[in-house]
Amino acid sequence: MSNEEWQDEQEFIDLLYERLAELRVGAERAVDEALPLGGTNAQARLERDVLVAEHSGLLAAFDAGENGLCFGRLAFRDGRDHHIGRIGIRRDDADRTPLVIDWRAEVARPFYLATGHTPMGLRRRRHITSEGRRVTALHDEILDLADTLRTGHEGADADAVLLAALDAARTGRMHDIVQTIQAEQDGIIRAPHRGVLVVEGGPGTGKTVVALHRAAYLLYAHRELLARRAVLIVGPNPAFLGYIEEVLPSLGETGVLLATPAELFPGVTATGTDTAEAATVKGGAAMADALARFVQDRQTLPDPVIVIDHEDGELRLDADMAHEARRLARETKLPHNLARPHFAFRIIDALTGQLADRLGADPFGGPNFLGPDDLAQLGKAIALSPEVHRAIEELWPLLTPQRLVADFLAAPAHLPEADAEAIRRADGDWTPADIPLLDEAAELLGEDDSAARAAAEAERQEQIQYAQGVLELSYGSRTQEFEDRDDDDSEVLAAHDLLDAERLADRHEEADHRTAAERAAADRTWAFGHIIVDEAQELSVMMWRLLMRRCPTRSMTLVGDPAQTAEPGGCGSWESILAPYVEDRWQHVRLGVNYRTPAEIMEVAAQVPRSTDPAFEPPRSIRSTGVRPWAYRTDDLAGAVAEAVARETDEEGRLAVIAPRSRHEALAAALPAASAGASPDLTSAVVLIDPRQAKGLEFDTVLVVEPAELGASDLYVALTRATQRLGVIHTAPLPAGLETLPTPAAAHFGR
Repeated sequence: MSNEEWQDEQEFIDLLYERLAELRVGAERAVDEALPLGGTNAQARLERDVLVAEHSGLLAAFDAGENGLCFGRLAFRDGRDHHIGRIGIRRDDADRTPLVIDWRAEVARPFYLATGHTPMGLRRRRHITSEGRRVTALHDEILDLADTLRTGHEGADADAVLLAALDAARTGRMHDIVQTIQAEQDGIIRAPHRGVLVVEGGPGTGKTVVALHRAAYLLYAHRELLARRAVLIVGPNPAFLGYIEEVLPSLGETGVLLATPAELFPGVTATGTDTAEAATVKGGAAMADALARFVQDRQTLPDPVIVIDHEDGELRLDADMAHEARRLARETKLPHNLARPHFAFRIIDALTGQLADRLGADPFGGPNFLGPDDLAQLGKAIALSPEVHRAIEELWPLLTPQRLVADFLAAPAHLPEADAEAIRRADGDWTPADIPLLDEAAELLGEDDSAARAAAEAERQEQIQYAQGVLELSYGSRTQEFEDRDDDDSEVLAAHDLLDAERLADRHEEADHRTAAERAAADRTWAFGHIIVDEAQELSVMMWRLLMRRCPTRSMTLVGDPAQTAEPGGCGSWESILAPYVEDRWQHVRLGVNYRTPAEIMEVAAQVPRSTDPAFEPPRSIRSTGVRPWAYRTDDLAGAVAEAVARETDEEGRLAVIAPRSRHEALAAALPAASAGASPDLTSAVVLIDPRQAKGLEFDTVLVVEPAELGASDLYVALTRATQRLGVIHTAPLPAGLETLPTPAAAHFGR
């Protein structure tokens, strides 16, 4: 029976991949056929682009589903039998019969939720493990005790598949958990997408991978909306984004933008660094008011008057005239750059009146000699005067966010002196903490695109005129051709019979073939359909202002753990983050099971927060390896680390050396094979990182270096990254909570 069951599943998998190959060929053909279709108008081109995007998305999904395409099977009491997989695939028959059910479909939920107590109509549930296209293991769970049929693949331990996945060696990339989603995780993944959902959990609880699967589920359940608006996933650093980048593609989803907070202002790459004090000041709520007042400071008044040379005599722009123009411009409530034309109009109008009073005055006290046409000519001349525009620019300059923030940092204003001194910077690279300041500045300034729109319209009119010339030439050529012919074939059609000049010009407009995620990455004002934020507790007040602008509907999933807040400007509590935007209208769920960290390691790590909070309770570990963490004190830190790395390196796993940034130069010299830097290659056998880079990551073995130089939160993060083995190497005394770690024998280090 066992071999028959195995063979049946292997034959089904073979059939499934044959069907996948057929679908891939069909999608490729559809893309090839759609690309040449341009139509004669914008609607036709749009339909062409949508068709290409849809089939290109299918190709990406087919490619992503190649590995582990089918991983489960549900046998229901009523005779239904469904295979479950990464993507849904149907047979090529009249009824489009499902061949494999997408894991996100409602009918697939029993695969994750059914128990012996609540079988949800199931007789049995089968887990199918494969490598490539070869079935390697079957595991059956009997959910109906009345079912006497046995396959030979029944397992007494319902968690065998989960534990096998958790014990597997790491690869340097996060894997999806689509085959092992647990009941508490399933509820979070399928929660309604409207509103704010906070997913809190300690180290190893799987909150990040749950959030990623939630993104995949939302894109499946709300395809039309979210494919058009895109989903934004914000991660703490480039290493983290590299670690998770394959999860969503493996689930057939590509319509997602991954970014760090440092990448959320288009056109700016934040490569600089701030002191902890500067980052805290920049992230504080006071910065929004300081920048707003700084913008108003740029809306100045003459002191006392600006004299403007003009062909009809000098013009005098005084403080009263500018004050009234400024008052009226500010009353529009428009951003600075958008209010500027209103200010300019008032100044030009006032100067026109001033000049008219002088030129048209009746010396005998009668009415002004100038009529409406004369006033219009005077106003036009003043509006075209470069000297007048220089005066307007001096009083109400056109500003860019980069210029405004650079000027502000060079001479900080409207802040306490200590805060101003902390952030003062004459020049230098943009830092991550500058990104929300640039976004705030962009919001305060607005973008006056009237000149760009006018230029675009002028270019379009030129294209229409050119097209008209082409059509006239075509008509003239046809007329001459008919005159030269003996017959009169009135059925022959030419271009001018089918198109007018405007439509012909439309055909030459460049189409935008970018995905929604690609367009969103380049557009600061893009409104995302959903935003997922990992390590959300670390973001500053100013960064939250930026993110909330990116998602006006407040459809968000926030992932993190306030107990792990390490950034000095981090908000910490969910209430402080969300109250200004949604008050108490948000949902909070907590994951309490630690799937990653063995009990032996978690027991040690928990001592760090317990040293200041005796009531601290970590998430419950479900695994135990029997391997105790150790600590080794040495006078040769780099040498001891190199020796430990050589001993601990496992070809099937990954090792991380987590050390304070100040120690990296010496350690990198001792570990020439280790990948290090701002974006280390996590697929390397050995990586050298600091605790901030380690957030959200996991490794088979971790060596924590010089823990006394790490803050409590950073140390807690570093200690909880290992899935198998943990060692601590130090020169200074161990911090509170780690003093009881056993010391390996001297022979352990070859001494």
